Amino acid sequence: MATITVRNLDDELVTALKERAAANGRSMEAEARALLARGVRTPVVDVVHGGLGTRIHAMFRDLDLPEEGLPIPPRTDPPRAASFE
Repeated sequence: MATITVRNLDDELVTALKERAAANGRSMEAEARALLARGVRTPVVDVVHGGLGTRIHAMFRDLDLPEEGLPIPPRTDPPRAASFE
């Protein structure tokens, strides 16, 4: 296995990485490895041959969602007229 060193990380980035790692029950190093692996293994969508919908689909294709999609909750409030003030 190889080792890399990343220098000059912004403090806010480090804080966000620590929080994300804690939320996922991983060390900061393990979280960084997971993010790098996902980023490198996610195919790059060719902008010329893939529009916005294709790029959005690529971002979420690896999620484990039900085939029929997510349930849409019933609307409880009546629709309101738009206000342009």
